Amino acid sequence: MASSVTHPSMPGARHSDVVVLITGASSGIGKACAEYLSAKGFIVYGASRKPVGEGGVYPLQADVTQPESVAKAVDAVIAARGKIDVLINNAGMGIGGAIELATPDEIERQMQTNFRGTVNMCAAVLPYMRAARHGQIINISSLAGSMAIPYQGFYSASKFAVEGYSEALSMELRPFRIKVSVVEPGDFSTGFTAHRLVSEATLNHPDYGERFKKCLRIIEKEERNGCRPARLARTVYGIIRSRRPKFRYRVGALLQIVFTKAKAIIPSRWHQALLRLFYGLY
Repeated sequence: MASSVTHPSMPGARHSDVVVLITGASSGIGKACAEYLSAKGFIVYGASRKPVGEGGVYPLQADVTQPESVAKAVDAVIAARGKIDVLINNAGMGIGGAIELATPDEIERQMQTNFRGTVNMCAAVLPYMRAARHGQIINISSLAGSMAIPYQGFYSASKFAVEGYSEALSMELRPFRIKVSVVEPGDFSTGFTAHRLVSEATLNHPDYGERFKKCLRIIEKEERNGCRPARLARTVYGIIRSRRPKFRYRVGALLQIVFTKAKAIIPSRWHQALLRLFYGLY
């Protein structure tokens, strides 16, 4: 169904005309973005497995790994509003552990949530955006989606997949005036740290165990001391309001962003050596 309202990135657009759907909205970055956008006057639907309606956000129950659940949530928004202007794919999870010891279930869980969840949401929303010939998709990736982190291998792999998918999607959707952006957060202080699952096989392994524990302590320390989610929420707001949003946005501590960009400049062996040093893997 085509919309007659002004596109959100056009000058003069009224926030109250803009319908935003965001996944993973019950906590952390997703919750911060949902509440911030709602406070700015947007119509915000926050989807999660256990929806929480706070800060003016309309709660939706959705499991992004299940296409049927996703379709039901999207249909509910369309039935209520007739359109979805902005889709923010934020739902994600992580499992720490050695790549070698990862179980098929652990691998599947990360890829299904972080990557396939994004794919499922886009598949459900895009027919409406394409019919309207406007829309905006913001996929929340990670700096770990362009710079792999040790003992977070499949989390990084899932975010690398989001990056590649988003690049291709951006080109395919350009003729329909649908904009695609990727946001790569660095370390943020959220509940993600406490909710990270940990591989027991890695913890108890004679070769990996101690190295993993040391690396995980550093990872968690950086996350606990990371940026506040409101900072990323402001970035997302700026992307929605931009007439010509960039494809990629990196948000976080300056040193992390600089080090991620350095990957394209310095030899790979140097970059990996510095990462090993930082995470105590020497």
